[in-house]
Amino acid sequence: MIQNKLIKMLSGALVLSLVMIVNANAAGKTYTEDEFLNNFSGKSKKVIEGKLGAPAKKQLSVKPTNASAMLAGKVKEDKSSKPVKVEMWYYKNLVKYDPKRTYKETEITFVNDQVNGIAFFNNR
Repeated sequence: MIQNKLIKMLSGALVLSLVMIVNANAAGKTYTEDEFLNNFSGKSKKVIEGKLGAPAKKQLSVKPTNASAMLAGKVKEDKSSKPVKVEMWYYKNLVKYDPKRTYKETEITFVNDQVNGIAFFNNR
């Protein structure tokens, strides 16, 4: 009885260890700036999430309430144009700027579900 519990506990710990090792390897992948830009510029959200996993944080861009009134007369709005959806995804410690150090944060900006901008930050 005690032997069976011990075997179950050890096999559970082994499975958990293997899962943690696989996750650490997937999460531990880093890129140089050029590799990252070449691999992910212009890609879709589906491709990004498939290769990098879920981001640490997501943020939607929101048009300020009074923006149209402030720009009235200065910028003509096209009533027939489709709305633009802008979303930012943030990843931590993903891109290297030298052999030993990574940027603290990488921001990927999507416009209508396609990568439109990529930025690297250390000061956030």
